[in-house]
Amino acid sequence: MDSEIQKNSTLNTNRSSLFLVQTDTTVGFLSNDLDKLYSSKQRDKSKKILQEVDSFATLNTLMRIPNKYKKLVRNSTKTTFIYPNGESFRVINKNSQHYNFISKFKTMYSTSANISGGEFDEAFAREKADIIVEDDFSVVSPSKIYKISNHKKIRVR
Repeated sequence: MDSEIQKNSTLNTNRSSLFLVQTDTTVGFLSNDLDKLYSSKQRDKSKKILQEVDSFATLNTLMRIPNKYKKLVRNSTKTTFIYPNGESFRVINKNSQHYNFISKFKTMYSTSANISGGEFDEAFAREKADIIVEDDFSVVSPSKIYKISNHKKIRVR
C-alpha cells in the first residue's frame, strides 16, 4: 500500500476525495467530505460516521475521553468507541498496514465500502471511489463498537 501512496503525490491535497482502502477491519471508503460519503453509500444523514485517527495523541486533541476508560481506549485494537457527545472514533494500530495510509492524514471519516445496509460489492466500490489506494481487498469482521459515558460502557456491536 505504501508504494501506491508514494506514487500519488496529490494524496495530501485531496482530503475531500473518496478513497477506497483496505482498512484494519474491512474494505472502506475514507474521506473528509461527509456529504460525499453519505451520497456514495446512499446512507441516511441521521446515521453518524466514525472517524479513524492515527494515534491516541490525535484522539486527545479531538475528544475528551472519560478518565474511567482511558486505559481501555488506549489498549483496544479494531474497536470503535462512541463518546458521550455522540461522536465515534477508532484509533488505528501502528502495526497495521492501514496505519501507513491514515498516518498521512491524521484523521478521516470512515465507513464500509458498500450501499448502506448491503454487502461489499467490489464493482460498486470501485465505481464510487475517486482514488483506489490498493487492489487487493478482503472483507473481514467489522470493528467492535462500545458506547461509553462517564459511568458505563455498553457493547453496541
